[in-house]
Amino acid sequence: MSTSNTAIAERPRVNSPLPFAPRPRPTQPAHVIRDDAEALAVARQLAREFAREAALRDREGFLPIDEIDAYSQSGLWGITVPKAYGGAGVSYATVAEVIEIIAAADSSIAQITQNHLVLVAHIGLDASEEQKRELFGLALQGYRFGNAFSELNSRNVATFETKVLDKGDHVIVHGQKFYTTGALLAHVVPIVAVDEDGKGYLVFADRDAPGLTVINDWSSFGQRTTASGSVKIEQVSVPKSRVVPILAFDTPTAAGAISQIIQAAIDAGIARGTLDDTINFVREKSRPWIDSGKETAAEDPLTISTVGQLAIRLHAAEALLERAGRRIDEALAAPSEETVNAATLTTAESKVLTTEIALEASNRLFELAGTRATLATHGLDRHWRNARVHTLHDPVRWKYFHIGNYHLNGVNPPRHPWN
Repeated sequence: MSTSNTAIAERPRVNSPLPFAPRPRPTQPAHVIRDDAEALAVARQLAREFAREAALRDREGFLPIDEIDAYSQSGLWGITVPKAYGGAGVSYATVAEVIEIIAAADSSIAQITQNHLVLVAHIGLDASEEQKRELFGLALQGYRFGNAFSELNSRNVATFETKVLDKGDHVIVHGQKFYTTGALLAHVVPIVAVDEDGKGYLVFADRDAPGLTVINDWSSFGQRTTASGSVKIEQVSVPKSRVVPILAFDTPTAAGAISQIIQAAIDAGIARGTLDDTINFVREKSRPWIDSGKETAAEDPLTISTVGQLAIRLHAAEALLERAGRRIDEALAAPSEETVNAATLTTAESKVLTTEIALEASNRLFELAGTRATLATHGLDRHWRNARVHTLHDPVRWKYFHIGNYHLNGVNPPRHPWN
């Protein structure tokens, strides 16, 4: 991508109070990935491309429009579609590794995928057979599902004021959302809404539906280019065939663990990208401390020891992440209180370790690399900002509680998207 002054001036940026025009639907079908090995190979290839301008996008606030188009057309957004519907149905251990690879290159791009993959899982768990054929088909064609879930002023994250009214062959949805990662660049925006009895639904509205407005007003200091801003839903009409009841948390399913493992994988990717940049900077740009007696910073024994500690903790987090993916596979294959609980707890453990290593690695970067690492030209501060913001998604202090409560008192963790 060109970085000339003209090109820079024309590229859309984050944090605008204006509505953002819908992106065109795919003009040709996305590539269909066939197995786990291909998914990982494609992720590595894309990550190399995404890494090139990651610091520039963060510094200038450029929306990753071309990158997201390439990402969804690569087939990686369809890898969890079951084999029976034409997808690869890859292991969730592979899903976690794919997301970590992308997040190590650009964690904002990885986060934009999160809700799409969660929605694909909910289609599998909650949708009718006819809806599965349609919506899985869209995912395989390269359509991106966004997110209109959370509300800014509700009592808590699980309280929804957005309403859905049954009008026979269609429904009308009205409300307002925030933290809508993925909606800005989506082709379809699934909206969480409740009926007059408080029952929840996913309403799959087209991004260009009349009355649906997505605002590019995300202003966080981290994960800047996720465009996780506002969605206004003003009497939006959606066919009844696109309304899916939310049932996955009424019985034991892996829905919550699936949501959480993707979040944990993003944090692991932030840690991986941070550690890689730390090692490269120390090798190429840092000076040895005067008391070390060494010619290069990479020979400093205290620096070597700290890098070793970070690598061990990252590898431990990655090992738990893979284990969590296998537990999710088992819960999907044979859902029960036992298998779902194992998936939930193991995923919570991985979320604890990935949060801790993302924060520690991004903080230690500057301690090890030295003052010159803070210069704006390097853009290394994005790692700390991204880690600090993304790890706030759901509080790790409650992971410790639920894990401890299970082991001490035999209490299973609650079932919801944040656990």
